[in-house]
Amino acid sequence: MDGGKLWKWGVFRSLLAILQWWGFNVTVIIMNKWIFQKLDFKFPLSVSCVHFICSSIGAYMVIKVLKLKPLIVVDPEDLWKRIFPMSFVFCINIVLGNVSLRYIPVSFMQTIKSFTPATTVVLQWLVWRKHFDWRIWTSLVPIVGGILLTSMTELSFNMFGFCAALFGCLATSTKTILAESLLHGYKFDSINTVYYMAPFATMILGVPALLLEGNGVMDWFHTHPSLPAALIIIFSSGVLAFCLNFSIFYVIHSTTAVTFNVAGNFKVAVAVLISWLIFRNPISGVNAVGCGITLVGCTFYGYIRHMLSQQLTRTPRTPRTPRTPRNRMELPPLVNNDKIDDKV
Repeated sequence: MDGGKLWKWGVFRSLLAILQWWGFNVTVIIMNKWIFQKLDFKFPLSVSCVHFICSSIGAYMVIKVLKLKPLIVVDPEDLWKRIFPMSFVFCINIVLGNVSLRYIPVSFMQTIKSFTPATTVVLQWLVWRKHFDWRIWTSLVPIVGGILLTSMTELSFNMFGFCAALFGCLATSTKTILAESLLHGYKFDSINTVYYMAPFATMILGVPALLLEGNGVMDWFHTHPSLPAALIIIFSSGVLAFCLNFSIFYVIHSTTAVTFNVAGNFKVAVAVLISWLIFRNPISGVNAVGCGITLVGCTFYGYIRHMLSQQLTRTPRTPRTPRTPRNRMELPPLVNNDKIDDKV
């Protein structure tokens, strides 16, 4: 009986973690699109800066003031040699995501972001010469096919927004790959990641945002009809962006890898549906099919990756007949759902 209650509590906790993660993630995406489209605040660099500032303050409060999370101490030399380069890629990734959201619909942007597993595998294969099992390559076929179908039939296609989203995938993949080497020895969770990287990202982005968007932001301040309400929405998006990072920490510790993967793909579907209900951007039937194929492909990729990792953990346990590994396969990180980690 106690075991049954414990199992039910575990299921309830996992479901609650997934729902609050979905809520924060979808809300941040919708609010950002609302800021660009409805508030006419067409300044993605400034929005990103607001998110970085709010996240820096939030992480400081959680770790230093409330002490809800222990601080992972980083060597001062590593701050500039390892954390700063990661922060730069981290900053580029967030900015490109917001730039793409400025020019293309949420549904299209989210579908393109699902291309990240493919870009990660290809980058590791081309640049780092890592080898992958044929099943990994096969699982990428529906992802690539779905992206091509969606791009060719997108009714609100914008080349600049499309390129920003695509390069955002490359930035996400680069950040994930670099993290394996630059952050080796540090077991960062999402809160400590924000604590160290968000202040650096603010420093990196502050000057470009001021030079490129400063005059436009001042004009917007003087011409917007309901400035206080608009500013509340903009800064609320920054607060919710930090809450999203906290929810990621909670959901990772409350679910299994397979559940995390499936829930991440369903989250994309929820974001697409809600954004369509709010903004009513035109979506053709073929476009919806392409998005669905992409999400199914991402789920299949996550399943194959998990299955192969399970095989590798069981393979070495043959004590009496030691042998060389069966292959030189390297498994990529589960980037499809790790994109949430990139939403500051």
